[in-house]
Amino acid sequence: MATNDDLLDIAVEAATGAGTRLREVFRTGARVATKTDFHDPVTEHDLAAEEQIRAVIGKRAPGSVIVGEEGGTHPGSGEVTWYVDPIDGTANFAAGVAFFCVSIGAAVGGELVAGAIYDPVRDQLFTAGDGGARCDGVPLTSAGPRTDREALLLTSYPSAYDLAQQGEEALHRFGRLVTSFSAVRRPGSAALKLAHVAAGWAHACFGLGASPWDVAAGALLVRRAGGRYLGDPFTVGPYLATVGGFDLAGSALAELVPA
Repeated sequence: MATNDDLLDIAVEAATGAGTRLREVFRTGARVATKTDFHDPVTEHDLAAEEQIRAVIGKRAPGSVIVGEEGGTHPGSGEVTWYVDPIDGTANFAAGVAFFCVSIGAAVGGELVAGAIYDPVRDQLFTAGDGGARCDGVPLTSAGPRTDREALLLTSYPSAYDLAQQGEEALHRFGRLVTSFSAVRRPGSAALKLAHVAAGWAHACFGLGASPWDVAAGALLVRRAGGRYLGDPFTVGPYLATVGGFDLAGSALAELVPA
């Protein structure tokens, strides 16, 4: 069976290969369709990138289970499960906003062991494995302010779905975040937000309804960098990440912490 380092190498090859193609077609125009509703876009480049990623995994780790955003779950006979998001931040990609990434995580026996997040526009590669968390080979330390008033929060909350489920309370909660944190930004792409928390460039990120392919690689990246990740990366649900040492108990995020 492949080692964890082998799995990380496969994730890097697949993510950078797909990302290179995405960089070449970025802002050249993309045909946009929708999936669940008009808030959930998909392009032909999402589909092509996932096919490219699946081909790399299929060649280098045959028998793997592959859970992809676009292609669904491909069962396998091996012990490795891959969580693949070919474009995390499709709405940004389709509109020409430079905040999207390729995210690939690998799990063995229900434990995340390798992850790669590639930002094609900035040509930045985030990796997580047995050797820790890195950006372009440089070790990452997830560190920063301890309190809301000094911290930058990245979030997509409340989404249209959150508003439909929680009504006015979602707006009140968002208002408390805006007034509590030094700054709140809504850039999109859960995986890239997690990478920025792992690097200490942002200090917290939060969302509801994330899928495993959105957060698997990022969850491992944050933890390997010494940050905190709360939530189950293998199921659809809420997630929250902070830099190491952040005072979550005293934060406005406390009422939104995943169970």
